[in-house]
Amino acid sequence: MLYAILKLLHVLSIIVWVGGMVFAHFCLRPAAQALDAPVRQRLVHDALQRFFRLVSVAVVVVLASGVWMIGRVAKETVQAGLSFSMPLGWTVMVVLGLLMMGIFGHIRFALFKRLSRAVAASDWTAGGAALASIRTWVAINLGLGVIIVVATLLLG
Repeated sequence: MLYAILKLLHVLSIIVWVGGMVFAHFCLRPAAQALDAPVRQRLVHDALQRFFRLVSVAVVVVLASGVWMIGRVAKETVQAGLSFSMPLGWTVMVVLGLLMMGIFGHIRFALFKRLSRAVAASDWTAGGAALASIRTWVAINLGLGVIIVVATLLLG
């Protein structure tokens, strides 16, 4: 039962993270383009601030639940006298998931900090540059998230 609950929390956290990136990239950003730079940058800043709080929790849940689930399967396999070999889909999930977490850290603690400073200073040129960088890295992370989902479902 614990495994099922952790797997549910793991998947729900991924849905929040990847789904939020889809919303921000394909819905919020294009809609906000019609706004003047000061209004757009404040709106996107405030939306990202809320989203990043959710993603921070999601990252912790994904990492903790993922490590626990893999560890449990490895332990049970070894206790059954077998050798544990992580499935290819899991390996892809772990490697790319850790990469996504690193990219999120860069977005949250470097790029978003630049955006926050620019918005606070009403420096709309710097804010636009920060948003462009965030958009690029979110697109990369979104692509990685899709690859993880595909690999996990198709490779096991």
